[in-house]
Amino acid sequence: MKIAIIGFSGSGKSTLAKIISEEYNIPVLHLDTVHHLPQWKERERESELEIVDSFICNNDSWVIDGNYNKVHFERRMEIADHIIYLRLGRLTCFFRAYRRYKKYKNKSRPDMTEGCEEKFDREFISWLLFTGRRKKRRSRFEDIAKRYADKVTVIKTQHQIDKFVEKIKNREFMKEN
Repeated sequence: MKIAIIGFSGSGKSTLAKIISEEYNIPVLHLDTVHHLPQWKERERESELEIVDSFICNNDSWVIDGNYNKVHFERRMEIADHIIYLRLGRLTCFFRAYRRYKKYKNKSRPDMTEGCEEKFDREFISWLLFTGRRKKRRSRFEDIAKRYADKVTVIKTQHQIDKFVEKIKNREFMKEN
């Protein structure tokens, strides 16, 4: 089973990936750990591509969370057996990201590169509320949802996340796919 999780920042991509990985014993790759080096430095694109390519090729099953359009995005969507699109509202994502910040303040969260302390600065707030939700990005997600309708689950609320996680834990998710 190959699962790609996409969506807006703060929507819960990494948390959901971790749950699926643990419940089904599937390796997980958090693209934030691929993109970021310690102290929020960015890894070179060629190296990112090699890491993702190796992960995809060396695992029969996987969960990959994150968007990163220039890191085999189309390939991931095409070969995924299932795509989960977390389409939560901007304020929900904002408050989730703030809660995450409070939990991991002055340290790196488990799904992030060590040495990248959690932050909630003006730049990230702008990304959460505006930049990361520009029409081009929203359109790309919606295009994926239409193009791969037979293998996409769109989740818009916390209630839907809870029901989806319940399916995962009851082993009902994999039976559908």
